[in-house]
Amino acid sequence: MRNTKKKGIYIHIPFCKSKCIYCDFCSVVPVGDITDRYVTALKNEALRYKRTEKIKADTVYFGGGTPSFIGAERLADILSTVKDVFSIDSDAEITAECNPSSCNEEFFIKLKESGFNRISLGLQSTSETERKAIGRLTSASQAKKAVAQALTASFNNISLDLMLGLPNQTKDSLKESIDFCAEAGVTHISAYILKAEEGTPFFDRLRKEGADSLNLPDEDSVCDLYLFAADYLETKGFKQYEISNFAKDGFASRHNLKYWNADEYIGLGASAHSFFEGKRFYNTRNIDDYLTGSEPLYDGNGGDFEEYAMLRLRLTDGIKKDETEQRFGKGNFERILKNAERLNSPDLIIISDTCISLTKQGFLLSNTLIAELLS
Repeated sequence: MRNTKKKGIYIHIPFCKSKCIYCDFCSVVPVGDITDRYVTALKNEALRYKRTEKIKADTVYFGGGTPSFIGAERLADILSTVKDVFSIDSDAEITAECNPSSCNEEFFIKLKESGFNRISLGLQSTSETERKAIGRLTSASQAKKAVAQALTASFNNISLDLMLGLPNQTKDSLKESIDFCAEAGVTHISAYILKAEEGTPFFDRLRKEGADSLNLPDEDSVCDLYLFAADYLETKGFKQYEISNFAKDGFASRHNLKYWNADEYIGLGASAHSFFEGKRFYNTRNIDDYLTGSEPLYDGNGGDFEEYAMLRLRLTDGIKKDETEQRFGKGNFERILKNAERLNSPDLIIISDTCISLTKQGFLLSNTLIAELLS
């Protein structure tokens, strides 16, 4: 059966002023004319999806890297091509990730005029010591100024990123970061636990010097920071809707919810992944190869129940019986329910006849619990 549900469009911008030591995303510091060549390649890739009956989409997300680093004119140019190729809803959510150090009021005004309506800004922490430990160049004052400028440009949907488990981080310093976000007037906060990804300078340094030498909190302390953040953010009006995401009412990321609902999306750009027409595929991470028009790599069929359940259990809403039966038929929900009852862990899993979800404590053990529930 043809999937007529509206898609999400993801556009990857792999350029940054400098590479963060913990980042394993596809990103580089641009040299020469590579930025303009990349924009051309992006637009050409988008044109491959041009149909007589346009593909309908209701979210567009520019991620990176640092999309704001290439400037508002280029972002507007790419978005114009996307709007020409796809049928984008008039009320679509259109997001740009931005670094506060590469933004100003004119930048935000140009984005707003070209159709962007959501901004996601990287902050990580208001503590200078914590930010420097992970190589972040942006200051808290720059982030505050960027939020104010975005608000002046009539953006009313702004997200700030925080990180948990940073070197030297404490509950007091985390509380200050959360207070900063709440007072800045944002509507969404992402709070990710710092991970040492293999192949990054942070991973190499951690393996060589050890966690103690980097003043990293131990595993129990990181769990405490996560639970504190989830509880304190709620007191500030940010309700948790996913393992690492919190929003004011009506401001959950519509684009990211497509991933967690196992809905289809199209990824454009180096390393971008897609789930389209029942199949998963992805582009090369090698930017030079991408510029020459390399073909996407097939990654198998997608959208089965196991995949859906794994993703939905990242959400506080969890797996709902009626939605599961409508999409996959009867029997699947009952299998998960039986496993949940067998585990008998009310502090980790919330069970009812119509819904199964993880608690905040359960989210900390999500990989293990989801594997058990799907066994």
